[in-house]
Amino acid sequence: MDPTTDNAGPTGDPDRARAALEALRAEIAKAVVGQDPAVTGLVVALLCRGHVLLEGVPGVAKTLLVRALAAALELDTKRVQFTPDLMPSDITGSLVYDARTAEFSFQPGPVFTHLLLADEINRTPPKTQSSLLEAMEERQVTVDGTPRPLPDPFLVAATQNPVEYEGTYPLPEAQLDRFLLKLTIPLPDRRQEIDVLTRHAEGFNPRDLHAAGVRPVATAADLDAARAAVAKTTVSPDITAYVVDICRATRESPSLTLGVSPRGATALLAASRAWAWLTGRDYVIPDDVKALALPTLRHRVQLRPEAEMEGVTADSVINAILTHVPVPR
Repeated sequence: MDPTTDNAGPTGDPDRARAALEALRAEIAKAVVGQDPAVTGLVVALLCRGHVLLEGVPGVAKTLLVRALAAALELDTKRVQFTPDLMPSDITGSLVYDARTAEFSFQPGPVFTHLLLADEINRTPPKTQSSLLEAMEERQVTVDGTPRPLPDPFLVAATQNPVEYEGTYPLPEAQLDRFLLKLTIPLPDRRQEIDVLTRHAEGFNPRDLHAAGVRPVATAADLDAARAAVAKTTVSPDITAYVVDICRATRESPSLTLGVSPRGATALLAASRAWAWLTGRDYVIPDDVKALALPTLRHRVQLRPEAEMEGVTADSVINAILTHVPVPR
């Protein structure tokens, strides 16, 4: 499949598309143990044409998760290790002089793919981080004044280490806001870790997903059909008001210096619609909003220093808000 072209097909059967996307969990589980919430989050992001920030300590299969998702969806994927000396052109591509033709030709960078894994994105300076902004927001890159469209689907899955901050460049709020979801990748529990080691003892090779049995179970056409169905998912005025009330409550919280912007409210509504459709409904209920509130909002708020010193977290503030904001009936 050529990632430099639009591979969208005709709209198909939404029921078939839902079944295909549900099958992703079982397929990815052949390679990745115990990360169902992250798989669901990545599927939601694909349905919303959004991007995902994956946060977890090294060694919890973040890279493997994205590679397995790409294999199960039959999409192209590339990985970029972000380092302090990485240049914007290393991501977007650059013009290269061809001595035979005496002309410059464009050599696409790794951003020209369907699933881009931006590994340790906070290891590179802001100038290089910002090179992804146009790609994430406009789905194109401009080189030498010429805009070049990116393939569809296109998703950036960026990773960062939550415990090591030395030598890092924290993402500014403007760029964090471009990520639809922030998913935390936890360490496996004891049973899951035994399962991981057993698989490796039996010969599992994380670099050979085909040998692990991961097969394509959904296509870009399924994704197109799913997106069309999500766009038809009904949102009542009460649900819209509920989303607004949650986001406005973050702006009034005494524990936060920065609340959720209207873009964040739009993201929460979009993610809730995708989740409602995935669970088999053509309308959104308050539980859908609650289910997606943490991953959609946790990276869009900023704690006051004194609250952080007291052990308050973004998740605890959002959970408290969900408890107190009246739920529509």
